[in-house]
Amino acid sequence: MQVCFAGTAPLPTSPSLDSFDLAILDILQLDNTTPQRLIGEAVNLSAPAVQRRIKRMEQTGVIAGNVAVVEPAAVGQPITIFVEVELESERSDLIDAAKRQFSAAPEVQQCYYVTGEADFILVITVADMGAYEALTRKLFFDSKNVRKFRTFVAMDRVKVGLTVPLPG
Repeated sequence: MQVCFAGTAPLPTSPSLDSFDLAILDILQLDNTTPQRLIGEAVNLSAPAVQRRIKRMEQTGVIAGNVAVVEPAAVGQPITIFVEVELESERSDLIDAAKRQFSAAPEVQQCYYVTGEADFILVITVADMGAYEALTRKLFFDSKNVRKFRTFVAMDRVKVGLTVPLPG
């Protein structure tokens, strides 16, 4: 999965979510393959009503996508690295160029444009440190706009999740 949240556009309209929508989202965040009939039984709605609500939430951007969450080590990418990146210049065109470059790299799993000393925080997965070194050359050393970067290698994946806490 490749995501750069820094460039995520705001939702066109802020849809109001009722208790049924939140209950549906709660189920889908745990397992989005749950049949709509079972979701309907759990939230006291018909399967067609559940289907309409899911479709509306997909169209309005509340549901951003449906993906398989892959264990990186199981596919030969066991190393997770966090990188703080500080740019030379914060001109908007150069920030946008950095966003595009980081988003295009398949090793970059998440990209955040942040406040503070660093301009970006990246979450990267790689097969080994040689692959990370090659990536640093491509993303950082070859860039005229990267002032410096700091690397943090994860020793253990204690908690990794994609679920968003819901009100209620």
